[in-house]
Amino acid sequence: MTVDAGTPKLYLDDLRVGPVGEYGSYTVTREEIIAFARAYDPQPFHVDGEAAKRSIYGGLIASGWHTASLAMRLVVDGFLRGAASLGSPGVDQLRWLKPVRPGDTLSVRVEILEVTPSRSKPDRGSIRVTYETLNQHREVVLALTCAMMFARRPAP
Repeated sequence: MTVDAGTPKLYLDDLRVGPVGEYGSYTVTREEIIAFARAYDPQPFHVDGEAAKRSIYGGLIASGWHTASLAMRLVVDGFLRGAASLGSPGVDQLRWLKPVRPGDTLSVRVEILEVTPSRSKPDRGSIRVTYETLNQHREVVLALTCAMMFARRPAP
């Protein structure tokens, strides 16, 4: 269900409960792990390879916030680009299940849990969705459940 940018082609009315798809293939580099962490999460196991070796992780790992940001990019590129997305009121659950390391290749699996037209605003509605970010071994490294708002298809 990949869509292009421009006039929305995917509206709330087009969405159904169930698996949507799997998107992306992005390989994380050591340099970007360190750069993101230096800017936003400068813990030793994210910015210092030697300190990371001595940590419980045994080596450098990406910040969970970096992983969440990469997952969001994959979701936007694969699922939301060209969709009538109106943003999100927030995240219900976010879990970092396995560390992301330099060289890991990520993809995101999207599943819609609920589709709910708004009762008070007929031009929109919401979905509850889960994203699972997978590494190259098909292990889930991040699981996120959130609500998202979508516009309804305009009347002809």
